[in-house]
Amino acid sequence: MDARNFIYGQWVPAVDGQTAKSINPGNLNDTVGTYQDSTEADVEQAVQAAREAAKPWRKLSGAERGAFLYKTADIMEERLDDIAETAAREMGKTLAETKGETLRGIAILRYYAGEGLRKNGDVIPASDAKALMYTTRVPLGVVAVITPWNFPIAIPLWKTAPAIIYGNTVVLKPASETAVTCAKVVACFEAAGLPSGVLNFITGSGPKVGQSLVEHHGVNAITFTGSNTTGKKIGQTALARGAKYQLEMGGKNPVIVAADADIEQAVDATLSGAFKSTGQKCTATSRAFVDRAVYSTFKKLLLEKTKEIVVGDSLDAKTWMGPLASQNQLANCLAYIEKGLSEKATLLTGGHAIDQEKGSFIEPTIFECRDHHSSIAQEEIFGPVLALFEVDGVEEALRLANDVPYGLSASIFTKDIANMLAFIEDMDAGLIRVNAESAGVELQAPFGGMKQSSSHSREQGEAAKEFFTATKTVFVKA
Repeated sequence: MDARNFIYGQWVPAVDGQTAKSINPGNLNDTVGTYQDSTEADVEQAVQAAREAAKPWRKLSGAERGAFLYKTADIMEERLDDIAETAAREMGKTLAETKGETLRGIAILRYYAGEGLRKNGDVIPASDAKALMYTTRVPLGVVAVITPWNFPIAIPLWKTAPAIIYGNTVVLKPASETAVTCAKVVACFEAAGLPSGVLNFITGSGPKVGQSLVEHHGVNAITFTGSNTTGKKIGQTALARGAKYQLEMGGKNPVIVAADADIEQAVDATLSGAFKSTGQKCTATSRAFVDRAVYSTFKKLLLEKTKEIVVGDSLDAKTWMGPLASQNQLANCLAYIEKGLSEKATLLTGGHAIDQEKGSFIEPTIFECRDHHSSIAQEEIFGPVLALFEVDGVEEALRLANDVPYGLSASIFTKDIANMLAFIEDMDAGLIRVNAESAGVELQAPFGGMKQSSSHSREQGEAAKEFFTATKTVFVKA
């Protein structure tokens, strides 16, 4: 597929005609498609299109806007297999996972379509008996949506759908690694008849396209998911020019296994949290704190099940874990494994690339650690690398679990209500999971992190309204 930019309802090449290839990370000889290597000139066209469409779009009723989202969901459902297969080839997640992500995207569209008929304000008693006072929610204007490659369907939709239903227009810039997949998602909006300029799609590098979007004075708000380094730069730039911004960034997510835990349940959830999607989730499990009383049993079963994991082509039904998303991701992951070895962590299993000439494959890797201030215990790796710690009880586990700059998600396995309550109260994370893996987000619930994991706003569910709208207070006197 030749993924062109989508500007004011038309698929167009980049102004300077430059393109780049999207390569299957599991088969380096497989070109998934091409995408536009856009520049500031393309950003200018996309923003102007969004600005032209902003006023007529905000004038529609919520129900009218919602009808377009319902239709987009139906079209995406018809194209589910094609979108999921493209995502599996382009990003490396297994086909089962990308089908699940596509279904989730469809559900997101339908959820936010319903938002068009929900309330958008409150009546407040006025001090004057002859006056009416109320609040209403109004759109921000043009929203720049900048998304990562690890969820090429769900994340663009959980940002774009609420932005649109609340009356904003959008310029969507996906990660280059998954530009073709995202183009197929945008094509569903086009097929649904979304008015020209409401959703614009532009591809290219972060420094050229992403930075231009963030700096553009025609962009009223920026919602971003990605690395902490990039997120902080976006926040600083947006703050300097008074644009609203929302940042979802890194995680170093722990699982705590108490002495009374169901060990098999805890092991299965730890494996899924750490190694599904090849560990490339911001909510992935990267540290496990296991009570000394059950440590040996947990470790033995964990290693046995890890060695059964089938690594391979994302389209093969037998594959449990696909490749990393790129050769750069593979190099980064291998570098962290070398750091772990140099910092005297004990490599229990994995640690090596597989068929590196064919693709970005790596073994699921587990370290046994004692130094909680080591690189693999403190820094986000974004790959299938788990640091395992033996602890004396839940209190020590909580202290260590909180001893990182991040606070996105966390889980505990226990049957003890006191342990559960202590974890819920004391764990510094935006997403708390009890007897469930750390990776798992419900589309109808607020999502976001604490500390350096986010800008402290929340995405998804009704919480999205807080970012994508502004409150207007109205006072009417008879």
